[in-house]
Amino acid sequence: RMTALKAKEIGWVNDVFDTQEEMLAAVMETAREIASKVPLAVTGSKVMINYARDHTIKDGLDYIAVWQTAMFSGPHMAEAFKAKAEKRPGDFPDLAPIRREM
Repeated sequence: RMTALKAKEIGWVNDVFDTQEEMLAAVMETAREIASKVPLAVTGSKVMINYARDHTIKDGLDYIAVWQTAMFSGPHMAEAFKAKAEKRPGDFPDLAPIRREM
């Protein structure tokens, strides 16, 4: 057993909140920040994290390199750079839904 403060102190959790409302406000702020990013980059990051968790470091890095060369959509990246230069949120189209069958 360990207190929440000890878990934060040793880096097992990022933060500790006094109330559920404070925690939910912080979670929603993080969710808004993630949602403002390039959708394909967010999706790719999730895939990379899951892949790297289950494979060797070498395999994970190789897989990340292949993904990164293919995943960055020109229009999405252009919008990301333009939005940053204009100090505004990006306006990205939704990704196509995942097809479950061929």
